[in-house]
Amino acid sequence: MKITTTGSLGNVAKPLVKKLIAAGHQVTVISTRDDRKGEIEALGATAAIGSVSDAAFLTNAFLGADAVYTMVPPAMGATNMIQNIADAGKAYADAIKNAGVSRVVMLSSVGADADKGTGPVQGVHRVEQIFKQLEGVNITVLRSGFFYVNFFRDIPLIRDRNIFGNNYSGGDKLALTHPDDLSSAIADNLQVKGNGFEVKYIVSDVATGNQIASLFGKAIGKPDLTWSEIPDEQLKQGMQGAGMPPELAGLITELGQGVRAGIVTRDFFTTGGKVTGKIRLEQFAEEFKNRYEQA
Repeated sequence: MKITTTGSLGNVAKPLVKKLIAAGHQVTVISTRDDRKGEIEALGATAAIGSVSDAAFLTNAFLGADAVYTMVPPAMGATNMIQNIADAGKAYADAIKNAGVSRVVMLSSVGADADKGTGPVQGVHRVEQIFKQLEGVNITVLRSGFFYVNFFRDIPLIRDRNIFGNNYSGGDKLALTHPDDLSSAIADNLQVKGNGFEVKYIVSDVATGNQIASLFGKAIGKPDLTWSEIPDEQLKQGMQGAGMPPELAGLITELGQGVRAGIVTRDFFTTGGKVTGKIRLEQFAEEFKNRYEQA
């Protein structure tokens, strides 16, 4: 098969590309970064350098593809982020239509069923709605849980101040996903025909903040590590103080509020809350330990 992927060589895309090439497919990798071209070609893929907001570029990259994998970054630009993500979704849809693509796998997120109260996830909600209007295309939407690897960002605060948490309680249940489980699911779905417009959850484990803190604390030799519920304004100010654009800090704060209110995980749990991935949190705790020791 000829398959075009997006996401450059990120946490999900790089293992995905490796899996597809190992399976014997011709892979074109879209990246916004010209300096990734050599690394992409070293994997045995073809690089296409351009913007996912450019429908003409995407159309050319999609021409002749038997299947396409699409994703949008959680933040695009410093302002108007939700609209920018929606605009990229429209560019994708136009390119899919213009290039005659019949099979698409889209990366989405828990919470994408909701049209508000989910911070940056509102962007992929809008992309899902745009894709839903495409005719004659088999589209599989894979809604991921929160990435395990995002907890790596907490290492400096854990190490220096013994603080670990977010603006929701330690008792709130989280749907969590390992990038390897996600890349495997994307690869599997790209290689089958699909069935109209369908939504699947790819979740590796379900745990509360308290459970995550306990596992990580034991792994890194801090058995007293506990989950802290951080006030909204304090979280927002901390992110802005670290250089995050104010709009994105506000959206991430809203995402935590959505977890607190049960909006983000509502549909996942309502539809059965099934764990489909293989890599449990206990296994990831070893990865966390290794990264912590290297920090």
